[in-house]
Amino acid sequence: MNYAREADELVATLMARPWGQISASIYETGRLVTLAPWLTGHRERIDYLLATQRADGSWGAPDGYGLVPTLSATEALFSAQAERPENGSRRETPPSGEHLGQAARKGLDALRGWLSRPVEVPDMPAVELIVPFLITLINAHHPAEPLPLPSGMDYSRVERIRQAVASGAELPQKLLHALEVAGPDAGGARAVRPTAIGTIGASPAATAAWLGSVLRHAPDRPGGALLDATQARSHLEAVATRYGGPVPVGLPITVFERGWVLSYLARAGVPVEVPPEMVADLRAAMGPSGTPAGPGLPADADTTSVALHALARLGMPYDPEILMAFDTGAHFCTWPGEDGFSISVNAHVLDAFGAYTTARPERAGSYRPVMARLGALLAERQQPDGSWDDRWHASPYYATVSCVLALSEYGGQDRARPVARARDWLLATQRSDGSWGRWEGTIEETAYAVQALLLPGSARNIGYEQAASRGHAYLLHANNGPDYPPLWHDKDLYSPFAVVRAAVLAALHLGSKVNLIGQ
Repeated sequence: MNYAREADELVATLMARPWGQISASIYETGRLVTLAPWLTGHRERIDYLLATQRADGSWGAPDGYGLVPTLSATEALFSAQAERPENGSRRETPPSGEHLGQAARKGLDALRGWLSRPVEVPDMPAVELIVPFLITLINAHHPAEPLPLPSGMDYSRVERIRQAVASGAELPQKLLHALEVAGPDAGGARAVRPTAIGTIGASPAATAAWLGSVLRHAPDRPGGALLDATQARSHLEAVATRYGGPVPVGLPITVFERGWVLSYLARAGVPVEVPPEMVADLRAAMGPSGTPAGPGLPADADTTSVALHALARLGMPYDPEILMAFDTGAHFCTWPGEDGFSISVNAHVLDAFGAYTTARPERAGSYRPVMARLGALLAERQQPDGSWDDRWHASPYYATVSCVLALSEYGGQDRARPVARARDWLLATQRSDGSWGRWEGTIEETAYAVQALLLPGSARNIGYEQAASRGHAYLLHANNGPDYPPLWHDKDLYSPFAVVRAAVLAALHLGSKVNLIGQ
């Protein structure tokens, strides 16, 4: 297989589809069924929800990950069942009300089963707002038998968000990504404006929640608001058309996608021609507070770090001093005011400082103390079994490869023991077919394991190489199609297809070298 050619083709798609390549979202699609039945692809969105429902009535992944998508899809189908054409408007005819009602009731039964006992809700963005918000909507459809909230959740935070939006107060940018939780108050919120490309918070649901009121009350809105509404509607139409109805949980993800793809390929040494304008755009994206994943989102330490790492690897190092704005003293936060902690963010910050000081050794003294602190933090946060887990990905293999690579290359003198423990965990958890995975063996998680066993170059270890070789064989024979199971955290699990493909190409490239050495 010609990995250089495949990498070139992958990078070319980043230029051809600059908004990003990301899976459709059950949660986000459900919100558009309720919020925007007038939007292109309404029937296809309903069909998508019906087609992705599981036999038990639920949607989504195991271990609590199904709660948010099942809430959203169930409420959407109840809304679609109650929908009637208004004022002779031309809407795409949905399936029969009876069919929709049956699917919605199956979803409701699944929810009642889950919420009747303690349920562990994964640490997803805005989950503490989304779950109470959706339960309120579903209970309005069926007030006689209201769903309870999961333990530890209440309605107070959603109410405060609604009051803030209704007051016209300026909102934190990260909140705009989930503006739909403000309910009717989100519609036409005067403190909120779309970006230049028409998105609110890089979220179709947030954009539709803001847009609905503007469209209904167009004659009463000033000209600027109407222009904003036109841009927002055009953006939603473009996203829905591109996906054939269903929509992703976040778009655009331009900087995020390019940073991760180029970082994976460059680190593994995959020969690839990177267009100079792409590197220039990545560098230009760096502002005083870093860079966001894409327009409509706040700058974050994760995207900033990975983009900085890629730039340094590509010979265009950019001073990572901007990352110090995310330093809490104890760790680096994803963004200021973050609730929670991410080990992968701190691993990527170490990568950024490490790659820069490798390219600019005269600056190493300035960043040596923070790098030592980060290396110690990663080692301290390692799980007893040798793995790491994280708030931005469902799989421990993602967090583990992030930490292993950062520690191996930039972790200093104390790196050997945690790296060896992590690699031993990988040996212990490899499946009989050569794959790795949390719920089942997957291409993505296997690619991470192979990288963690082989990168960076070190003294040969036959056990690691044999395990990596079995993983490489699995990758060669697995279905390397364009879709991968969603494992990344947002409001719903999603898969950034180009990013995962880059990780797979990196693993295949590394594994081919091991196989050649062994022959």
